[in-house]
Amino acid sequence: MMLRPRWVLALIAALAVAGGFALLSQWQVDRAVEQAVVDDRPTEEVRPFADVVAEPDAPTEQDATGQMVEVRGRFVAGDTVLVDGRLNDGVAGTWVVAHLDVTDASPGGLPVALGWAADRADAERARDAFDAEVAAAADADAAEVTVTGRFLPSEAPILPDEGGDPYAMQTVAVAQLVNLWADFDDRPAYFGYVTSQQPLVDGLDAISSPPPEQQTELNWLNVFYAIEWVVFAGFAIFLWWRLVKDAVEREREEAELEASERSATAR
Repeated sequence: MMLRPRWVLALIAALAVAGGFALLSQWQVDRAVEQAVVDDRPTEEVRPFADVVAEPDAPTEQDATGQMVEVRGRFVAGDTVLVDGRLNDGVAGTWVVAHLDVTDASPGGLPVALGWAADRADAERARDAFDAEVAAAADADAAEVTVTGRFLPSEAPILPDEGGDPYAMQTVAVAQLVNLWADFDDRPAYFGYVTSQQPLVDGLDAISSPPPEQQTELNWLNVFYAIEWVVFAGFAIFLWWRLVKDAVEREREEAELEASERSATAR
């Protein structure tokens, strides 16, 4: 049955239709890729802090996350803390995080990660040396510094282990830091922090802070249409097969009916 000219021509037509549907499916896939939304932000371009983060006490905008910034302010002596369990190129260690009082944008407290140490004792020595240096800066103008680094949103606090140090920190949580900073009641704070591009204290290593990964979002409507065209292509072949099967069954029934009639006539 399938080799009869009529059904061979029908198969060619079905294959042509299926091929057309396949081309339409490929076109929809190409459209989905072309129209994909790529989150391409110039995060490695150092921008003024005031242009990236407008106000303290406000949520961190998505466009600000991971942006390299330059911020000016004065470090506050005695407010420097250690944050444990921070990975630097896969190695666990400790960050030294200081309190910067921002002066070149809306006034507010901003945590700044000064650097990283593999050994906690080295981080403690760096913290003490940094606090002593900041406290010794008598001239307010000379105490102003410019920090260049990556701005990241505040992290969620983690409760210390039962029986452990209640002041131990494993995340840079602004909500937790403002309770540790001295004389900081009812003052504004930025809900994010900056990882310094270069270590700001001797004895610390630079923090590994890679740029955020670019995200690509496909146009899923085009992908759905592409799947539909593939289904239609398969249906075209299935329809041909079904028509051939029906024709075979019909001829068999007709042959059986003729044989039955001949048998009845012969009797």
